[in-house]
Amino acid sequence: MKTKLLFLCSRNQWRSPTAEALFQNHPRYEARSAGTVERARIRLTAGHVGWADLILCMEKKHAAAVTERFAAELGDKPLIVLRIPDDYQFMDPDLIDLLRAELAAHLEL
Repeated sequence: MKTKLLFLCSRNQWRSPTAEALFQNHPRYEARSAGTVERARIRLTAGHVGWADLILCMEKKHAAAVTERFAAELGDKPLIVLRIPDDYQFMDPDLIDLLRAELAAHLEL
């Protein structure tokens, strides 16, 4: 059974969709992404949080939004802050390198 990863950023435009794309067809992980703000492309819901085994946030503010709005669904699930700033476009090679470096400490890539 695959581990379900949920990647979060603000608008679900660049960072979290890039992270999700890195795990497309991965043998160990299934990934989805969402955004924490109202105008996000895919807006974070309780269903997303309930689905995930592990939640990976690009910034501390994203983790705060999850714990504030979805504490019941979050429970004791791991919530990791990757510390990746909003400085990149979708699939930017520098973003991919940074994601891989940060994720290596938490996942078997």
